[in-house]
Amino acid sequence: MTQDGAAAEERAAQYLQHQGLRIVDRNWRCRRGEIDLIARDGVTLVFVEVRARASRAFGGAAASITAAKRARIIAAAEQYLLGVRPTPPCRFDAVCIDGNELDWLKNCFDAG
Repeated sequence: MTQDGAAAEERAAQYLQHQGLRIVDRNWRCRRGEIDLIARDGVTLVFVEVRARASRAFGGAAASITAAKRARIIAAAEQYLLGVRPTPPCRFDAVCIDGNELDWLKNCFDAG
């Protein structure tokens, strides 16, 4: 991971914690993919993708979460959930940073 990527993930984690989420894991990896942040929002387990771009030119951070990237995140989340019992309610969020602007996109895609 680049220094900029690590800084973006740290900024996202701090932001989510200020919003009341509890970070339970960072950069969780398996052969199927990686999840940047895993958090608890009450009883809900939240899988968070962090994307950062210098600006919104060329679509910005949100546009960089492609269908293939979503599929890898979902596959990794399925693998992660094999070790969590009972299976909690889950959602997929994204924290998109474009320059200095941060957007938290809740429930921005689903596994179905």
